[in-house]
Amino acid sequence: MAEAHQAVAFQFTITPEGIDLQLSYQALNQIYLSGVRSWKKRVSRMKNRVIKGVYPASPSSWLFVAIGILATMYMQSDPSMGLIAKIQQHLPLSLHVSLSSQGQTMVSALVFSTLLWLSLILALRFCLKLLLSYHHWMFEQHGRVSNTTKVWVTLMRLFSRKKPLLYSYQTSLPHLPVPAIQDTLSRYLESVRPLLTDSEFQQMTTLANEFESTLGHRLQRYLKLKALWATNYVSDWWEEYVYLRSRGPIMVNSNYYGMDFLYVTPTSVQAARAGNTITALMLYRRKVNREELTPSRVPGTVIPLCAAQCERMFNTTRTPGVETDVLQHWQDSEFVAVYHGGRYFRLWVYRAGRLLSPREIEYQIQRILDDSSPPFPGEEKLGALTAGERIPWAQMRQQFFRSGLNKKSLDAIEKAAFFITLDDEEQGMKGDDPAGNLDRYAKSLLHGKCYDRWFDKSFSIVIYKNGKSGLNAEHSWADAPTVAHLWEYTLATDAFQLGYTEEGHCKGEVDLSLPPPQRLVWEISPEVQAQVCSSLAVAQALADDVDCHVFPFRDFGKGRIKKCRISPDAFIQISLQLAYYRDRGGFCLTYEASMTRLFREGRTETVRSCSKDSCAFVRALESGQTEEECRRLFRLASEKHQNLYRMAMTGAGIDRHLFCLYVVSKYLGVDSPFLHKVLSEPWRLSTSQTPVQQLELFDLKNNPDYISLGGGFGPVADDGYGVSYIIVGEDLINFHVSSKHSCSQTDSHRFGAQIQKALLDIMVLLSADAKSSSSSKGSNQPQSKKLL
Repeated sequence: MAEAHQAVAFQFTITPEGIDLQLSYQALNQIYLSGVRSWKKRVSRMKNRVIKGVYPASPSSWLFVAIGILATMYMQSDPSMGLIAKIQQHLPLSLHVSLSSQGQTMVSALVFSTLLWLSLILALRFCLKLLLSYHHWMFEQHGRVSNTTKVWVTLMRLFSRKKPLLYSYQTSLPHLPVPAIQDTLSRYLESVRPLLTDSEFQQMTTLANEFESTLGHRLQRYLKLKALWATNYVSDWWEEYVYLRSRGPIMVNSNYYGMDFLYVTPTSVQAARAGNTITALMLYRRKVNREELTPSRVPGTVIPLCAAQCERMFNTTRTPGVETDVLQHWQDSEFVAVYHGGRYFRLWVYRAGRLLSPREIEYQIQRILDDSSPPFPGEEKLGALTAGERIPWAQMRQQFFRSGLNKKSLDAIEKAAFFITLDDEEQGMKGDDPAGNLDRYAKSLLHGKCYDRWFDKSFSIVIYKNGKSGLNAEHSWADAPTVAHLWEYTLATDAFQLGYTEEGHCKGEVDLSLPPPQRLVWEISPEVQAQVCSSLAVAQALADDVDCHVFPFRDFGKGRIKKCRISPDAFIQISLQLAYYRDRGGFCLTYEASMTRLFREGRTETVRSCSKDSCAFVRALESGQTEEECRRLFRLASEKHQNLYRMAMTGAGIDRHLFCLYVVSKYLGVDSPFLHKVLSEPWRLSTSQTPVQQLELFDLKNNPDYISLGGGFGPVADDGYGVSYIIVGEDLINFHVSSKHSCSQTDSHRFGAQIQKALLDIMVLLSADAKSSSSSKGSNQPQSKKLL
């Protein structure tokens, strides 16, 4: 423990004989090693700044430029066209005195080489930015690639030959464009047409036209000004107004969860699973700090995605405020915060600059599990403050956690790399009711007991008594794909890289001299305890109202869907429209999250999946029209959905633009009936796909049981559904459905059954088409052979 060692490294006492110095050489040695590690990190960061600063060139390319310039000068040629001579004239007087004429020429040539090299780098980065700004490739049909796109692909491959660091592409990524206001309004009206009656649509069209002709262009000018000045015209406002300014509980309403493997638990030893999980997470943090992670890319391409969200992954906490919360990010800490049995601990995972081995961390975790000391008064349910309303938590924090023991203990949690709960329950697909157990597993990760998680941390890990694991993530700092990437690496490293002994323990040796984990000490006043009870009551009511249903769909997966020449995501989204129509007897405004990380600091955009084409297909299928007509309408709906998704990804979405126009109107103090109506519309069906980004880490061919369950989130609307899904391998889709018990119109299990039926019905429809096509080809084949 670095702090403890610093405290006892140097002591002295005053005696009649003088001052008696007492030095702890072991402690001083550990301080020295910690300092060396700190300096190594500084040097590594400085090196990475240089490497990514010159990307797509390399630092060594300067040498080639300098040698080339010197070689041409040696051949009595002046590649600078007189610039080297001018540089020589302006050298400092001291160099003129100390260097010969040849030396001055050499220095001038090196200065010119450096300037030329920097100019070439700027030119290359400008070219790369232009290449990354080209998005037409996304809209071209498979097999019909234009010559422009072919040239673009060749150039992108040339620029991508050098292995980049995690943040190498950041400064080359284009800025998110501001769409034309008339385009956004036109797309919006098209998206709501199937949801409104003729009179309602006419009223909305009138409001949109009035907005465009009066206030719209004024707001648009301010937005374009921000786009010129800011890196991203959406992200900072989205983070602040959608997440940080929300005063309601973030548990269930904002935070989301990720699950363990579906069929496998690598070990049943709780401490061992914690040891490997912590080690894997710290190894991931090391990769992020050293920028050794390969930048995420659009699947199947070399197109990089923005990596800015990785910067606040660790050592980050959302701290409450009365008006708005604040995201605080600290320098790397060498400890994690642990909760078990109503008590909080600080667990140091580094010693003298060395990351403890998994076996040593397991040993430390076991010491926490074996600790029988009772919680301090008010300590057990203290975490409920992070689960309830934000204003009471902010007031308690300001009044009772600003100094003394409470501040030290709170700092230990908030500045920790991440938070871990050692849960006393067992979870997973087990026993006689595996489906019901998955539902309880989801609820446990989403809210737990409402006080045994620290919902303000960037992410919290939960290790259950039977070795099952999972995480709960705070939403404001990053979106699900970033956390999913972290969790994929953690699960794969835990199971395949670190591994376990035959007895289920972590591998490695244990240093038995390790100091024990440190209990955090609290002085919880009666006022705080009263607020804890109040916050817990609010959180418990919210948790009890959540209806979660998790189910793996095994009848088919993306392999069979692709054989029908349909996008798997479009297939699932149209199936969700059919399921909702059968469940509720109509259509609703549907939210599908799409990324905008093709742009710098991009986050998400909304795909409005309920389109007139998807509604036409659903009505045709339900009214008993011919299979041929239904298939035709389905393919139109699928193509429409893919186009909507591409537009959202490339900055031509609807909702973020309208949201920012609304924020500008509030800053200007003007009201817009149109914007107010748009932003008050409820999303009764909120959906999201969890991407599988590192499938190569799992090798599902040789390890078919190591399948991820994905994750989920709470319902967005009180009378709606939240649906998350993950497409795993070729033959499995996992679904997470949530709703509220308090709404008599929703039922997660009923909707889950409708989803499965919709998927099967649409596949039967498309399979009939595939069979008829196959038989048609078979009957024509002999004739073709005869003609040949």
